[in-house]
Amino acid sequence: MTRIERRFAELKREGRAGLVTFITAGDPDYDTSLTILKALPASGADVIELGMPFSDPMADGPAIQASSQRALKSGQTMKKTLGMVKTFRAANDTTPIVLMGYYNPIYVYPVDRFIADAVAAGADGLIVVDMPPEEDAELRPAASAAGLNFIRLATPTTDAKRLPAVLANTSGFVYYVSIAGITGTKAPDLAEVKAHVGRIKARTSLPIAVGFGVKTEGQVSAMAGLAEGVVVGSAIVTAVAQSLDEEGKATRTTEPQVLGLVERLATALRHPAEAAVL
Repeated sequence: MTRIERRFAELKREGRAGLVTFITAGDPDYDTSLTILKALPASGADVIELGMPFSDPMADGPAIQASSQRALKSGQTMKKTLGMVKTFRAANDTTPIVLMGYYNPIYVYPVDRFIADAVAAGADGLIVVDMPPEEDAELRPAASAAGLNFIRLATPTTDAKRLPAVLANTSGFVYYVSIAGITGTKAPDLAEVKAHVGRIKARTSLPIAVGFGVKTEGQVSAMAGLAEGVVVGSAIVTAVAQSLDEEGKATRTTEPQVLGLVERLATALRHPAEAAVL
């Protein structure tokens, strides 16, 4: 079993959903980002999505776009991102790390070396937002053969005809995008999420993690009763942004502000709401 599979099996035994946290590697700088990454598990993160900064993150809203720009401005590269994973893994051999981003930085790395270096660093899975099943031959087979879970996105517009293609060759978990549009721009509708998650569960035994638009403790609590995982990204990178000084540099409040939010979200997730307050 991969770390991702083991983690979701552990969560099932515990009878709860997992908190999946997203941060952008190198935001606002390498050292601050690495410190936050290393502290996420103790703050309540069950799975970590580590964003690979890219200049044109088309599926992301303003908060995550800005986090990518801050990271790139501070000198973050793919090599440094994989270095962060390796440093994290030296002290933590259990918390899964999923590298999330876009194909262009992987392509130029290039692909074969990226897969080898990602595995050597201790990464567990990939979410490549702009790589549909029909176009994944350059990456997915080799990544899967190397032991990386290849995680696909299902959306509110993924109909019954399209869903089998999305689920084919998916492993680790299915990421259900709870809103139509870019990340962090509007709140999900609980009834719609419940219906769509139920439809996906009827077609796969994989765990489902719900993300895009999940920001508040109330939303996390409500979603925890519907899926095996709840993903929070924009709220966390917004906490980073709000802690910075006028020059966009980290302050003494950056780390506690971000980790405090994660702790509150983790607490809310462990007490799922009977009814949503979104």
